[in-house]
Amino acid sequence: MPEITEKMLVQQLRELERDGIVNRNVYSGVPPKVEYSFTEYGLTLKPVLQVLCNWGENHLKCSQ
Repeated sequence: MPEITEKMLVQQLRELERDGIVNRNVYSGVPPKVEYSFTEYGLTLKPVLQVLCNWGENHLKCSQ
C-alpha cells in the first residue's frame, strides 16, 4: 500500500491488535523495533486472505 501514511498504518495495526487478530512485539534497541504476527485467531483468516490475494493477482493480469 504505497500511499498509506504511517499514522494510518499504525492505527489499523492497533485495531487489529485490539481485535485479537495480530500480536505486537516490541524489541528494545536503537532504533526500537516492532514486529507484528498473526494470533491463532488471526490465522483463521488465512483462507479468506488467500482468496483475496488470488483475486488481486487475477485482476492485475486482466488489466495489463
